Amino acid sequence: MIDAHPANRVAAPIRVVPIRVVIVEDSPTMRAILKTRLEREGDIAVVGAACNAAEGRAMIRELDPDVITLDVEMPGMNGLDFLEKIMALRPTPVIVVSGSTQKGADTTARALALGAVNCYAKSEKSGGLPFDDAGLLAGLIREAARVRFGERSPVSQRLASEARHSLADRPRVIAIGSSTGGVEALQILLGGFPEMCPPTLIVQHIAARFAPAVARTLDQHCPPRILLAEPDMPLRDGHVYLAPGDARHLTVSGSSTLSCRLREGERVSGHRPSVDVLFGSVARVAGAGAIGILLTGMGCDGAQGLLAMAQQGARTIAQDEATCTVFGMPRAAISLGAANVIAPIGQIARHAFNKAA
Repeated sequence: MIDAHPANRVAAPIRVVPIRVVIVEDSPTMRAILKTRLEREGDIAVVGAACNAAEGRAMIRELDPDVITLDVEMPGMNGLDFLEKIMALRPTPVIVVSGSTQKGADTTARALALGAVNCYAKSEKSGGLPFDDAGLLAGLIREAARVRFGERSPVSQRLASEARHSLADRPRVIAIGSSTGGVEALQILLGGFPEMCPPTLIVQHIAARFAPAVARTLDQHCPPRILLAEPDMPLRDGHVYLAPGDARHLTVSGSSTLSCRLREGERVSGHRPSVDVLFGSVARVAGAGAIGILLTGMGCDGAQGLLAMAQQGARTIAQDEATCTVFGMPRAAISLGAANVIAPIGQIARHAFNKAA
């Protein structure tokens, strides 16, 4: 006789559907390292490993992976062109696997601007043997698998369609926060800025080694001057200051003249530099004379800071869900009532620079 009493039943094991990954990498050693690091995870399955773009294209078409890891510096191919085709024809979360050279960092920054969701640094150790990365790659894969693409089209087409507007009520300073998918969003947003925009500060969650390349990439494609923030750097019109991502918080200080501050401190909302810290300092220093913009990203960094800005009378804008790579940070701010305006990425500059919009 079967005992059907609930207390005596054994629960069926929960079946985990693995995240399906395709690796595109020309180096057999690196393919093996990446495959080893991922296959030891119970929730990730490497369903294909390609040695070049042509093989990768065929695998992606046949296997329809959840996430792609892509070496964009492979010989015999233009990895950026390949990435652009992926994002235009079959949008799939892509993690760029990058070398440590300046060329590698520049290429990674351009790839992030084209829509790659994150980057992973290759091992600099010799011998080609796997070493423990503390689960970093697996974590990036899990985060990328949560990405859902909305209204996406080639960046160049979207930038060309955006008109640049003059400011109706010019603020003293603009503060921007972004994370996953943020480099692409920043290129679109800043592409709509006038050349002589108000001083603008950005916290983008990115590894310090890639921050200079991101600044260079944005500077090449956007009207204002874009550079890395430095300690005590005076804020000037027509300049955009990107947090260097070197474990220091970016803040604003001053009264009649504003300047950048970079300071040590604990992580806030899980990050250093933190969007919340930047927004909080702008709320205190500039009050209603500021604009706060919160873009795509996972988690909630920036939500409390944007609320603080709104409470001081600043104009606050959150990117809408349809155009976010990840609708985490904007969602958190919207749920707090921190955003005066919710807009697609291609319209945020118009809303910021024209209060009648």
